[in-house]
Amino acid sequence: MSAARPIHRSKAIASLLAIMALLSALASQPARAAYPERIIRIVVPFAPGGGTDVIARALAQEMAKDLGASIIIENKPGAGTIIGTQAVATSEPDGYTLLMGTFANAVNPSLNPKLPYDAHKDFAPVSLIARSFNIVVVNPKSPLESVADLIAAAKAEPDKMSYGTFGTGTFGTGTSAHLAGELFKSMAKVSMTAVPYKGAAPAITDVIGGQIQVVFTTVASAASLFEGGQLRAVAVTSAQRSPAFPQLPTVAESGVPGYAAEAWYGLFAPAKTPPEIIERLNKSVAKAVQSDAFRRLSVNEGLVMAAGSPEELDRYFLGEEARWRKVINDAGIKVE
Repeated sequence: MSAARPIHRSKAIASLLAIMALLSALASQPARAAYPERIIRIVVPFAPGGGTDVIARALAQEMAKDLGASIIIENKPGAGTIIGTQAVATSEPDGYTLLMGTFANAVNPSLNPKLPYDAHKDFAPVSLIARSFNIVVVNPKSPLESVADLIAAAKAEPDKMSYGTFGTGTFGTGTSAHLAGELFKSMAKVSMTAVPYKGAAPAITDVIGGQIQVVFTTVASAASLFEGGQLRAVAVTSAQRSPAFPQLPTVAESGVPGYAAEAWYGLFAPAKTPPEIIERLNKSVAKAVQSDAFRRLSVNEGLVMAAGSPEELDRYFLGEEARWRKVINDAGIKVE
């Protein structure tokens, strides 16, 4: 028995020395700094001045107050949002480079099968920020006073009915304005010709001039014009009526049951960003969308605030991707 005691004592001393060595190693490691400790970048894959840029800047301003850090907007337009999106996909997953994701993120995998990134594996969802809708507008002097009139005219003279598309990409191919029209054609069973434009303004100008019959355009580009009588608004593309324009029916209640087409804005981080950073950012977004700045945007841009969990954004994204893939495939839409 006495011979065993030194052995037990040696083991105990060895264990104690190992624990001391571990504690010493941990103590020598620098403590992880509280996030955030430096400037955060939100990459906007569009040029400055557009709706996405405006929303991103409002978000950056409000989140900066909450996080106590500087947040800058970095515009990286090009290739239908692919350039800016790829820049975030290849960034360090440390919470300092984020992506303002949009409708384009959900449709690009269907339009571009050879994307330089994986729309799911390379990103971590942070929060859906807001959803928005388009307004169906026509010439105020035309006989088209409702969606029902539009459908009847398209069926009576399918070769004469045209609608304007616009946005990033190849003159608006695959944008919300374009796909809202394609979805309408499919669900209403009508034929209309898509006429591409470089922006909403020239498309609206041609509606006013009578060169095309209709545009599924943004609230920001059309609200003042239809309120001033230069355009006639016949419906909104959202699933429910807009609180900002309660007098306008939805396309669904105007003769195309189940129709809904909306744009959206969501914040993403590179994949493998630590979950505690994702949680901190998510809480900051939820606080930001309750601000006065976003209340104003809800009217000016037709936004419906939708801040939720990262998992909710992931489910929403998957649903949008699947829904628009069918529209894109059925219409044979491709980006050249």
